[in-house]
Amino acid sequence: MAKTLLVLAAALAAAPLAAQTASQTPARTATAARPAPSAAEPAAEDWRDIPDDEILLVQLKTGRQVAIRLAARFAPAHVNNIRKLAAARWWDGESVYRVQENWVAQWGDPTEKKPLPPEILARPPAEFEIGTFAPAQRLSKPDSYAAATGVTADGWPIASDGKAAWLTHCYGMVGVARDQLPDTGTGAELFTPIGQSARRLDRNYTVVGRIIEGMPFLSALPRSDAAMGVYATEGERTGIAWVRLASQLPADERPHFQVRATDNVRYAAMIALREDPAPPTVATGLNVCDLPAAVRRRP
Repeated sequence: MAKTLLVLAAALAAAPLAAQTASQTPARTATAARPAPSAAEPAAEDWRDIPDDEILLVQLKTGRQVAIRLAARFAPAHVNNIRKLAAARWWDGESVYRVQENWVAQWGDPTEKKPLPPEILARPPAEFEIGTFAPAQRLSKPDSYAAATGVTADGWPIASDGKAAWLTHCYGMVGVARDQLPDTGTGAELFTPIGQSARRLDRNYTVVGRIIEGMPFLSALPRSDAAMGVYATEGERTGIAWVRLASQLPADERPHFQVRATDNVRYAAMIALREDPAPPTVATGLNVCDLPAAVRRRP
């Protein structure tokens, strides 16, 4: 299976250390004032509605539902395909057919032979990068995969090498599986990291979203001992009943979600507390994938 093979190939590739660049934000010191925990709590105005057409719902045949927030402004071509695939009911009756320990769960058509709807862009351009690195909050230290990391005002984890910027493959992020060439992933075959983050895939695969509800229903699925975690038999797969955008459902059946804004002093205080936790905790520092998704159902 070409697309799953390429995911494994990317996983085995050694990621070069990112060049170290000067931080735009001074690093915290041991003597810096630590904010009170209450200062890190979100205010009512920090919660912002996520549009219904940016919520993709995956109804599993187990009766469980997974909600995905789509990264429409960062991967517009692929998200446009995903919206059309959902409208065409292309995923209905398909399955989660790959679950690899400490790596990914993948879903779509396990045969990779199901025809795509004619309106789908068959070879969307690779959308590995997102343009300018302009985080609302920037972490004080680089990591092994990027010279700088941070979070956008609406909660997306991002990274940069000082030139380009990209969404990071954190736990629960949703990526597009593809063949060898960069422009061969349509969005029909999707995956999510289910163990630790999969940062080695950064800038190699298009990130189209993040699971904001129901992640345990994928991460707790039985692992496959077959090659690359692809289930050896059809009976091992978890069936997909249907996939729809929330905007495609009747108004009284739609779940509504909100994301916590990060462009405020309260979110900055939360980062400060995590980067420099109070004693007796010894370890300090923060990885961008440690930041919570901070999404809730709208009250």
